[in-house]
Amino acid sequence: MVDMLLVNAVILVAIVLVLWAISVKIDDVSFIDAFWGTGMALMAFTSWLQAERGVLANLLLAMTAAWGLRLGIYLIRRWSAEGEDKRYERMLRKDREKGRFAFAALTKIWLGQAVLLFLVSSPAQLGILSSEAGQPITALTMAGVALYLVGIIFEWVGDWQLARFKADPANKGQVMDKGLWRYTRHPNYFGDACAWWGIWLVAASVSWEVALWTVAGPLFLTFTLVKWSGAALLEKGMKHTRPGYEEYKRRTSAFIPLPPKKSG
Repeated sequence: MVDMLLVNAVILVAIVLVLWAISVKIDDVSFIDAFWGTGMALMAFTSWLQAERGVLANLLLAMTAAWGLRLGIYLIRRWSAEGEDKRYERMLRKDREKGRFAFAALTKIWLGQAVLLFLVSSPAQLGILSSEAGQPITALTMAGVALYLVGIIFEWVGDWQLARFKADPANKGQVMDKGLWRYTRHPNYFGDACAWWGIWLVAASVSWEVALWTVAGPLFLTFTLVKWSGAALLEKGMKHTRPGYEEYKRRTSAFIPLPPKKSG
């Protein structure tokens, strides 16, 4: 098992180094967000190639690939249209000014993201590697699939609604508060968390040892989506660029979808 995970790690680091070199060449690391999802799909695939490929391994691969490839395509298209992400520009501004962009991009962004990507995708990796041919689909498996589907709906629909909103010039500078965004300020992040808790439940149906060793993945993902580089970091800039955002925050749940509060 350890040697299989090592193979995954070596492949991940090799790809990250290539992408880092590209980011230095174009002076922009923002496309790393697109690699977040596709990299997890890749880790699931390299695990599947080394596994027995039973029904649970196939299911975990399909779930991870559907989540990761969709997210990767969505984010690479957004990066192509909008250019450098302001979050990364702020993070690397001083390093760029001091001529150490390449080193900072590698140490602050790419290698750190690689470690976190490997951690968060651990339920898919270990679940696939630990599964055996002939293992049955259980009630826990189905619960994981159900939670995953809830997450996928929130993420896909939320991103689609936001893209339509931003495509209308009349909405420039306005706050998106329609559709799923009426019930949570971050339906896509909520969807991410549900999807990976669902994947973890399916991995747990392989064995409780897998569940124990990989629970740090969805726990950390949920923390970072809510408190670190997800919602918290995004909202720091929103209050300066969206005049109505503070009022939107007062009436709308930060993460878990809830009926909006009444104004006043």
